[in-house]
Amino acid sequence: MKAIVQDRYGDSSVLHLDDVPMPTIGDDDVLIEVRATSLNIGDIHLMTGLPLIMRPFVGFKGPRQRIRGMDVAGMVHSVGSRVTAFRPGDEVFGVVDAGLAEYARASVKKIAPKPASLSFEQASAIPTSAATALHALRDTGHVQAGQKVLIIGASGGVGIFATQLAKAFGAHVTGVANTAKLDLVRSLGADEVIDYTTTDFTRSGLRYDLIIDMASTHTFADLRRILATEGTLVIVGGEAGGRFTGGVGRAMTAPLRSIGSKQKLKGLISATLAGDLMTLAELVQAGSMMPVIDGALPLSSASEAVARMRSRGVGKVVLTPWLVE
Repeated sequence: MKAIVQDRYGDSSVLHLDDVPMPTIGDDDVLIEVRATSLNIGDIHLMTGLPLIMRPFVGFKGPRQRIRGMDVAGMVHSVGSRVTAFRPGDEVFGVVDAGLAEYARASVKKIAPKPASLSFEQASAIPTSAATALHALRDTGHVQAGQKVLIIGASGGVGIFATQLAKAFGAHVTGVANTAKLDLVRSLGADEVIDYTTTDFTRSGLRYDLIIDMASTHTFADLRRILATEGTLVIVGGEAGGRFTGGVGRAMTAPLRSIGSKQKLKGLISATLAGDLMTLAELVQAGSMMPVIDGALPLSSASEAVARMRSRGVGKVVLTPWLVE
């Protein structure tokens, strides 16, 4: 089968199309015929091997897993001997270890039926980013109806979903983005928008019950100034930090900074499971959430897709083996 592979860490030039063996599946796995794969910032980290703190888990000198891509949508090709929830021909979406390929192996714990109202391209844009937003708001931030919620990075991969989910949970949502993306954030349901290129929102004098920070461009002191006395700040990734810990370091140290304070500072560690995917599918079917796609490209255009993603376009970049150049 065809797949996008890499044998060393580096920029997008290390990615190339190659022929690789079909995946084999275990008793609790399914083999998915991939129709679409969306890119996440995690794919970039795995491509570059940065931050260095993750190398013991993914490979010191080069990636143990040669194929990038984690979020997919497609059709079940075959199932393991203990799998009863799915059968060949079912349309599914979820998380795999090697999605930039014609076929991918997935654990039944990490996939769910694809929402019928979505295309494969749309469904592939959901799993990791939307589940991260769900965990940040519901499980870590404990969002409540009527709360004032600030989404920093509201037009990004996670922020697009966080803005919609916060509204679905009944919050009053303020989204922070740049000038070009304010209309997008409004269209996602934000009650208010802030242009960070012209406004220092940390000096506004306003207070928020919950802040979800995907950007990591402001200090903890700045964010605490606009956090309610008993409010919660959730750090979600971010690209600040050095080569060793990157944004992980900021998330790891956040809880230490709230010791002795009524304010709660938390870092998020998120893993996408089938239950999350089913919740997200229900929200899609209810009209409370929709992915935003920044176009689809053929599988062979992985380097172009990475460049488009890094240019911070509008929505997710999707690759599909079924598109022909």
